[in-house]
Amino acid sequence: MMLTRAFRQRALAPLVSGLVLVLAGCSSNEIIEQPDPVPDIDESVELDRVWHTSVGDGHDDEFLQLSPVYNGNVIYAASADGIIKSVNPENGDTRWTTELDERIFAGPGADGGQVYVVTRDAELIALANDGSGEQWRVSLPTEAIASPQSNGSLVAVQTIDGRLMAFDTGDGEGLWQYEAQVPVLTMRTTAAPLVGGDIVIASFANGRMVALSAEAGQPIWQYQVGQPQGRTELERLVDIGGQPLVLDSAVMVAGYQGKLALVDIRSGQEIWSRPASSFNGPAIGGGNIYLSDANGDVVALRGSDRREIWVQDNLSWRQLTRPAVSGEFVVVGDYEGYLHVLAQEDGSLVGQEHVDSDGLRVPVQVLRNGDILVYSNDGDLASYRLRQDD
Repeated sequence: MMLTRAFRQRALAPLVSGLVLVLAGCSSNEIIEQPDPVPDIDESVELDRVWHTSVGDGHDDEFLQLSPVYNGNVIYAASADGIIKSVNPENGDTRWTTELDERIFAGPGADGGQVYVVTRDAELIALANDGSGEQWRVSLPTEAIASPQSNGSLVAVQTIDGRLMAFDTGDGEGLWQYEAQVPVLTMRTTAAPLVGGDIVIASFANGRMVALSAEAGQPIWQYQVGQPQGRTELERLVDIGGQPLVLDSAVMVAGYQGKLALVDIRSGQEIWSRPASSFNGPAIGGGNIYLSDANGDVVALRGSDRREIWVQDNLSWRQLTRPAVSGEFVVVGDYEGYLHVLAQEDGSLVGQEHVDSDGLRVPVQVLRNGDILVYSNDGDLASYRLRQDD
């Protein structure tokens, strides 16, 4: 992740070759932690590639988070060089492709009728989800790097300067705007908002998660995930970089130098919390909670009482993606393009596959049949199947 000042200072360089390494309590002249080497493991699980397709130039050396959208029936993926592709999740066949003249900075987002992207020039574009072309576009006050999110009636976009804006999906008319105060120095990452039928939940660089009325944008509640502490701007970073996870009537969230918490979705009241520091949102599976810590540890917590079950610490500082749970396994990607498969039971490393030398930044996803959807930094969109050796 790169650091960014509010408004438009995209020229700031990444901390370490574009890698996500900001350390709690460090100053700007301290040595950045070095990633652990790829561990040698006894593999008992193979990752077989089922299909793959190319989506333009992927992130094209931009520090973006162009995560594909998967809704069970279709996958939408976008590349920085303007390619938007609709893909059949069963076999990887392309249903349609659109090429924009502009570069893409955020997206895609989608609903039942349209696909949404944000360009480098800060324009929100709506395209028909049948590939027939652009429906409308509107200008944003500054750039956005988080995917637009829609409930079919409104589409919400969060910009890097702390503004959350809602637009009518029919014609792009502005509906409302909410502004949060953000620190001078923040991580170059923004969690995509959650958009429901009557509530929108957004996470900001000031460490707050805010729920707003979908109709009017009025705040309903706010929850402090991280409290800035320390003397330097780096020490005071409390960004929420991963999209919160909705669980029935609650929402689970994790922040950098903050906590992992479960919050009542209607009242904003904390149900429970524990200290945590992560650039990613949590995952659940088999009654457990899984989190990729900012230091590269993968942590498993028992869902019933949040007690630590195991910690996998052989991937330290490898800038892991959010965990994905498939069957008996947990899968994470890393900055060098490796997929790592962990056993849910004890966290042992049981499988490994190098899928892309350009690295993996966006979270892997689990398809309906249990296969793993991977979108690499260089634009390779692929499905992998976990196979246990006999």
